Amino acid sequence: MDVEETRLPGIGLRHDLVTAQGRRVGVISQRNGARHVVLYDEQDPDATAATIELTAEESEVVAELLGAPRITERLSRLREQVESLATEGVPIEPGSPYVAATLGDAAIRTRTGASVVAVVRGEEMIASPTPDFRFQVDDRLVVVGTSDGVAAVGDLLNPR
Repeated sequence: MDVEETRLPGIGLRHDLVTAQGRRVGVISQRNGARHVVLYDEQDPDATAATIELTAEESEVVAELLGAPRITERLSRLREQVESLATEGVPIEPGSPYVAATLGDAAIRTRTGASVVAVVRGEEMIASPTPDFRFQVDDRLVVVGTSDGVAAVGDLLNPR
């Protein structure tokens, strides 16, 4: 899919694409952090039919909703492509020494060779958690690595 990027001097960037159904949609990202979703008129693709302004929080939620399934799809395809790659959901169990610890504190990749690519918390999926992300009981970490590395993450987070 082609995404057209247009610089808007003094404002920011506009990204436009045409859907499979032929509708032109855009996102304007302003320098001040504001985002606008633009739906162009079906008869005149240069005219705006509707614009929705999103707060930073709303933008993040929409990105998560649209991005989380893509991450899962990509992991699934990647898993098929690389037989030695394991993907597992590893929980943070009650009593784990890492409850309230950060991803950086756990040093999971350094200690196991496996990577945390997302965290499922209740109904929410947090893609690409940062080192300051704090674990909570019942978080489910989406871990990618070798089978041994993924197993080592489970042992590290929930020692028996």
